Amino acid sequence: MDIRTAIENRRSVRKYDTTAEVSPDLINDLLDAARLAPSWKNQQCWRFIVVRDPEKKKKLAESLYEGNPAVKALVDAPVVIVVCGDPDASGKLDGKEYYLLDTGLAMQHLMLVAHAQGLGTCWVAWFDEDTARSACNVPAEYKVVAMTPVGFPAKEPQPRPRMELEEMVYLDEWEKPYF
Repeated sequence: MDIRTAIENRRSVRKYDTTAEVSPDLINDLLDAARLAPSWKNQQCWRFIVVRDPEKKKKLAESLYEGNPAVKALVDAPVVIVVCGDPDASGKLDGKEYYLLDTGLAMQHLMLVAHAQGLGTCWVAWFDEDTARSACNVPAEYKVVAMTPVGFPAKEPQPRPRMELEEMVYLDEWEKPYF
């Protein structure tokens, strides 16, 4: 699958085939793609935790705030990948904490390659960081940024509406139409 197709067709998956295992080779491929993401000053501040243990996945699901629709996905998916970032490694400039961008880029690489391999993922946030940190024994100097379930989709979600370019792109200055 080419990159454009992966970008156009990737969906957030919250329902997984609970009988289909994900091989270590597939997970290694995803992690290698994440490793190759760009980062501010090439600091590569990210760290990944591959969670297969059902009890740890349950604890991660318990870290989600009430109403977060990803609870069942974290429990049912054969793998959950937790992405952490070191804020000191990436740095902060003009109030911008670059570890968030860096980990986001790494996670996006991982998610696109997962889709290209026939796997489903879903960016999961809105969780209690201390609970997630405790579940995976993450050191204090790292922030738990996000997590994603990884597995074979039980069904393919339908596309969600996207804004048109005309609604978000300007030329030279704010609100001057580009098109």
